[in-house]
Amino acid sequence: MLRFREDIRSLTFVAIQLSLCGAGFLIQPESWVFRIALVTSCCLFSFFCAVITHNTVHVPMFRRRGLNRLMQVVLTLCYGHPVSAFVPGHNLSHHVHTQSAKDVMRTTKLRFRWNLLNQIFFLSTISRSIIRGEWVYTRAMRTQRPRWFRQLILETIVYLGFNAGLIYLDWHSWLLYVFIPHQYAAWGIVGINFIQHDGCNPSSPYNHSRNFVGRWVNWWTFNNGFHGMHHLRPGLHWSLLPREHARVLAPHIHPNLEQTSLLAYAFQAFVWPGKRLDYLGNPVVLPPSVRDEDWVPNIHSTPAEVSLGAEA
Repeated sequence: MLRFREDIRSLTFVAIQLSLCGAGFLIQPESWVFRIALVTSCCLFSFFCAVITHNTVHVPMFRRRGLNRLMQVVLTLCYGHPVSAFVPGHNLSHHVHTQSAKDVMRTTKLRFRWNLLNQIFFLSTISRSIIRGEWVYTRAMRTQRPRWFRQLILETIVYLGFNAGLIYLDWHSWLLYVFIPHQYAAWGIVGINFIQHDGCNPSSPYNHSRNFVGRWVNWWTFNNGFHGMHHLRPGLHWSLLPREHARVLAPHIHPNLEQTSLLAYAFQAFVWPGKRLDYLGNPVVLPPSVRDEDWVPNIHSTPAEVSLGAEA
């Protein structure tokens, strides 16, 4: 039923996330050490499920559309936001118009002198633009892509009903093991965009994205570190990214855009020396601040290589 057997790992991570959340409600740990450990685990696996959400809206897991629709509903509960809503801001705005005025997730919106604040407040700064784009796209797709629209409504109803039930059952546990992890997952999956694109050259065929090629980080994040190759071929399954990165990008990319450790780079960029530098090592020169330009496509202008998740 799976298109790629590697997604057994994806399904395993989803099962772990649901189990961790369930354990919080059932065990009701009294020890704060246990609580912190469980909340931390829920946060991490909710973020991993956000990465899986990102993957599945590009390349659905299953061969059957019905199973993909069901998977998106399950991921909605793990990630904390309707999966179909990932499509407008990410697939159709960010991928098609990377770092331009039509990219609602462009890093040039952040202008703090202390670079750590740019990373911390990236989500809160761009969230209004993302939500506005989702709303405009949803209204347009109600008639242009009714199947996508119905899937979004299904995910939204299930998500709201599920959370309402958990709040009624035990709002303390919901806050610790559902709400907080979902907020962390959203911050993480959107915030990683800042690290992957800030200071890069969006007009270059090779130097448009920062890559993290370490095995450890990519095992846990489903090769999300090979971001440049993902932008070149967004319809490529995550398991194939390392091979294609080595074949297509590695011979041409600037060495500074092929980092081994995400944590080491983050420490250097945000802690010490904590300077906002481009991939050549120069201070980032920000263009004039501009408003978002309209990017919402109609059914005839949606790029063929951009998946719409369960609709594919």
